[in-house]
Amino acid sequence: MAVWTIQTMERSLPDGGVTTAHWHAAESETVGDVEYISYRYGTCSFTPDPDAEDFIPYDDLTEATVLDWVYAHQGIDKDALETALAADIAEQKTPTKSDGVPW
Repeated sequence: MAVWTIQTMERSLPDGGVTTAHWHAAESETVGDVEYISYRYGTCSFTPDPDAEDFIPYDDLTEATVLDWVYAHQGIDKDALETALAADIAEQKTPTKSDGVPW
């Protein structure tokens, strides 16, 4: 199962509105002594409105709230990303392709 975290956020100091969230999603699996890891990193931009009824100032935010914003953000497909992480792990465990030269 993928673990999502917010690495950092950028905000407007005058009103405390978050303008950018930097997220990280990772999945890992250990088989014997080998750990397989896959991750993705990205950002989501926001246009906070301090006059909006649902505005949450920076000091009152939780990681869960910001992750909900990330999941709802246009361009983030949480299910597809988690499927890709799992596929990366499967490819690491049982490779179907390689690179290199024969000499």
